[in-house]
Amino acid sequence: MADLTKSILTLREKKAIVEKGGGEAAIEKQVAMGKLTARERIQAILDKNSFHETDMFVKHDGRDFGMDKKEFAADGVVTGTGTIGGAPVCIYAQDFTVAGGSLGLQHARKITKVMDIALKMKCPVIGINDSGGARIQEGVSALAGYGEIFYRNTIASGVIPQLSLILGPCAGGAVYSPALTDFVFVVEGISKMFITGPNVIKTVLGEDISMEDLGGARVHAEITGNAHFYALNEEECFEQVKNLLKFIPWNNQQKAPAVKAKEPKTKLNIEEIVPSDPKQPYDVRDVIRCIVDDSDFLEIQELWAANIVIGFGRMGGETVGFVANQPMVLAGVLDCDSADKAARFIRFCDSFNIPIVTLEDMPGYLPGVDQEHAGVIRHGAKVLYAYSEATVPKVTVILRKAYGGGYIAMNSRHLGADFMFAWPTAEIAVMGPDGAANIIFRKEIMEAEDQEAMRQEKVNEYIEKFANPYVAASKGFVDTVIEPKDTRTQILHALTLSALKEECRPERKHGLPPF
Repeated sequence: MADLTKSILTLREKKAIVEKGGGEAAIEKQVAMGKLTARERIQAILDKNSFHETDMFVKHDGRDFGMDKKEFAADGVVTGTGTIGGAPVCIYAQDFTVAGGSLGLQHARKITKVMDIALKMKCPVIGINDSGGARIQEGVSALAGYGEIFYRNTIASGVIPQLSLILGPCAGGAVYSPALTDFVFVVEGISKMFITGPNVIKTVLGEDISMEDLGGARVHAEITGNAHFYALNEEECFEQVKNLLKFIPWNNQQKAPAVKAKEPKTKLNIEEIVPSDPKQPYDVRDVIRCIVDDSDFLEIQELWAANIVIGFGRMGGETVGFVANQPMVLAGVLDCDSADKAARFIRFCDSFNIPIVTLEDMPGYLPGVDQEHAGVIRHGAKVLYAYSEATVPKVTVILRKAYGGGYIAMNSRHLGADFMFAWPTAEIAVMGPDGAANIIFRKEIMEAEDQEAMRQEKVNEYIEKFANPYVAASKGFVDTVIEPKDTRTQILHALTLSALKEECRPERKHGLPPF
């Protein structure tokens, strides 16, 4: 018995050493930067007392440049399993207090091991990135470690949810793992992501830029679109993670967990939100809050490509993905960034059995030389591909404008929408009345004594004949024209009816989306 007691005490001593990470001085420095330690972060995300650490005693295998004489606690990364809301998850957190969280081969294999467990057990994997990058002393072995992580990110894509938290530096090859995951979270003043840092840029290009301006949290939330959620501190970030996981399923063989259905609680009147003047903007998120349970809408990538709104809500207690044009920003047009944003979200929803509701009010694709040269054809085609590829229930409501290629792209009947509804205010046409009248009736307008009066007359004629929902409804392209107050009821019925939807596609290895 004495020998067992001694062995237990030895185990406790070893664990205590590892749990100190890089030591008190390194931890104090971490705290001074406004950052929690790796284990504190894991404990803050998981249910209380649910964390089970794995591979605590793994050691690096570096032998060059004096590495054989150095000990790195847990090799700079904490890995394990736990629960969130009682459901299992796999998690890892790089420990910046240990060799700057640098990644060597064994460090990487701790991560890939927990990723393999997540894939086998069909549960989400959460990665907390806080690292100085590849461990230079290990050379190509460190690069091999990154490659093994990227490979698993790709294999797990569309099978289990993958979440990346950027809670420190994430540079060079390290940024590609978060880019391969489903959702990226950043925190103001803490998160840094870039391929090449400020020093390299200054050396090569002679440009001076700070780490924050190059790859800070707001840069990725507003400009690059690499981040999906933006928080002001780590605690807010952890709450965002927990909230997201309430809406999505644990794997692609399940549906998101249902909750008790609730009526919308907003005091907004849906019939008063959308102005009758098609040129007057409004916030489409108010429409969404009028139709989702409890008016609870989780918006994703709120700060980037704001001319389109994406996110999750519930209807009848079930999770639904929303894609909606935002008339408050660029009149809700599609452009390169908003097309990318929508297409990726649509594919996520389709991968994880989440029905898609589309709210349409847009005048088409954004015109201009910049957009054409940026590849709006290729980017815009991503939306067409994503909607056409998706086999989950798809419901579209045309609120107001649905012009040209935009009408087709926003989940039209022609791309496989299961249900198409339109408000009486819907305008479905090749282009807006003003532009159409100027083309169709150009001769009559030019020959008229009062050209402006004639132009307005022809605009009104075009509106009466084409810019309404009834022509499309007469051809069966719209199932029915509904009153705005009936929108929630109609969508709920459509989703209930399509709950057991099956759609067969030709057998193939995979398609070729317009990347």
